[in-house]
Amino acid sequence: MTDYYKKKDLQRFSEVSEGAPDLYSKFQAWYGEATSKPGALSLREKALIGLALSHAIQCPYCIDSFTQKCLESGADLEQMTEAVHVAAAMKAGACLIHGVQMKDKHDSLSL
Repeated sequence: MTDYYKKKDLQRFSEVSEGAPDLYSKFQAWYGEATSKPGALSLREKALIGLALSHAIQCPYCIDSFTQKCLESGADLEQMTEAVHVAAAMKAGACLIHGVQMKDKHDSLSL
């Protein structure tokens, strides 16, 4: 069985421009500005945020890309691991808080 996510596909990302090149160009400009240029956040901070979100949305392509960006921006393994733990904690909290919705429904249906 082959892997669904193929590392080489990350290098093919520009192929998604074929159906809408103008939109892709605008996305690339926005994406580059948001993720690859320092602003109020440093490149290291942006890379760590990207790495955390990559794990939260479970995108292996993003994980590979932002791991590299983290290393290139000077982040170390401890910082990167902590960022992943922040994302995991946020996802867990988001899951748990929806338990209130379940409890409300339970309480409204229970005899």
